[in-house]
Amino acid sequence: MSGVEIREYRDGDGGAVRELFSLGMSEHVPAAFVHLLKQPPTQMVLMCTFCTLLATSKSFMLPVLAVTLLLAATRQLLVYKFNNYIESCHGADLKNIGESYTAARDSCFWVAESDGCLVGTVACLPRNDAPDCLELKRMSVRRSHRRMGVAKELCRKVVDFTRRRGYAAVVLITSVVQTDAQKLYEGLGFRKVREFLEPDVASKVSNFLLFEYRLDLRQDHAEK
Repeated sequence: MSGVEIREYRDGDGGAVRELFSLGMSEHVPAAFVHLLKQPPTQMVLMCTFCTLLATSKSFMLPVLAVTLLLAATRQLLVYKFNNYIESCHGADLKNIGESYTAARDSCFWVAESDGCLVGTVACLPRNDAPDCLELKRMSVRRSHRRMGVAKELCRKVVDFTRRRGYAAVVLITSVVQTDAQKLYEGLGFRKVREFLEPDVASKVSNFLLFEYRLDLRQDHAEK
C-alpha cells in the first residue's frame, strides 16, 4: 500500500474509473472461456461435432478445423457478452458517478490513487431488496497494484462506512470465475449466502454462477 492514497471520488475521475472498470471486466474473459469448456454440454457439442465430421468426411483435418472454429466463435461470443455488460454499466451508474453515488444518501465511491494514476475503485449504496444492508459494488484494482493490500483497504472503506451509517451488513455479488475476489471477501469475514444463475439461456447453458456474499456487522460488533 506504500504510495497509494484512498480518497473519495472527484468529478474529474470519471474517465479513468470507466477505463479501469472496463479493463478489469475484460480480464475475466479467459477464465470464463475455460469455465465454459469444462461444462458437459460444451464438451458434448464439441465431441459430437468432431466425431460426426470425422465419420462422414473421412478426413481428420475437417473436424479439427470445425472444432477450432467453434472454439473461436464461442470465445468471441463471450467477448461480446462481456462488452455488452461493460457498455450497460457505462450507460447506467458509471455514466454519472457523482449522481449515482456521491450525491445519493448513504452511498459513496472511493478511488485508490498512486502517482496521479487511479489504480483501484470501490463503491457502495443501499440495496433495494435488503433495506438493512449496503451493497459493495465496482471493486476493481489495476493489475500492476494487485497483491499489495489495495483491494483489502478498499473493502475496509466500505465496511467502515456501512458500520458508521448504522446498517446491519455489507452484501455483494461476484461470479464463479472471480476466484481471487472470493478469497479476498472470505478472508475479510464475508460468508457465501446464495448461489444463483441469471435467467438468460447463455448463463444457464454455461452454468455461469453468481455468488452473493454477506458480512454481518451487528453480530461482529456484539461478539467483540
